[in-house]
Amino acid sequence: MGFFNKIFGQNNKIETQQDLTAFKTDQELIERYGGIVFDKQLDFGDLIGNNNWNINIANGEISFGTNLVFPIQVLGTISHSSQTWLWAWANTKSGLTDKVIQQALELKKYGEDNEINILKNDTFDFSKEDLHLIGTIASGIHNSSAYYICDYGQGAMIVTIKSDQIDKNRKDNHFRIMTVFPQLISQFDMNHNLALTNYLTDKGYNISENGVKLTATKNGDTVTAEFDDQSRLIKLNG
Repeated sequence: MGFFNKIFGQNNKIETQQDLTAFKTDQELIERYGGIVFDKQLDFGDLIGNNNWNINIANGEISFGTNLVFPIQVLGTISHSSQTWLWAWANTKSGLTDKVIQQALELKKYGEDNEINILKNDTFDFSKEDLHLIGTIASGIHNSSAYYICDYGQGAMIVTIKSDQIDKNRKDNHFRIMTVFPQLISQFDMNHNLALTNYLTDKGYNISENGVKLTATKNGDTVTAEFDDQSRLIKLNG
């Protein structure tokens, strides 16, 4: 979990239902969004560095020092002692407003419409590592700038963030693909071919496939990948 442990991070626009109709499981959502979300987390980590976080729930903001203050959406919390997850919309004692849990409510609706338990069930057994699954899915669906895991000792809260300041810090790093993608597929079960195709498409690459080989090009840079007959990555070069 080394890479994911480095970065634990509102867009009022969820993708249209037409865009999302193909994704009926959490695995399919990870295949669709995992690469680009993972990529964004790197840029976010570079921006905030080692700064400590501070949450102001009343204002709906998280800060990493005086110059890095961002609006948030609260997704939910995990208890380290019981290893259980609780969605923000189910936490009736928290006093959270609908405004700050808007994304969590939209994810609940999506989970109910598509029978995705991790999105529709209010609470369930969970590990700290699984927090990245929630953060990645939520950040991807809502096109967030980042997600962040706010660990406060007894538990942790996941928030998503949308900010022009973060988006302007994005880097179009070609060689990052060769680091991001292998680590992504080591964290989650997925169809490697689909996940890489979605990731490269999100980064603006033109893709062609010839059987089990994929070639992607952008601005003179090329990525090539080979897969076995079960769509598992064998070779990745760029």
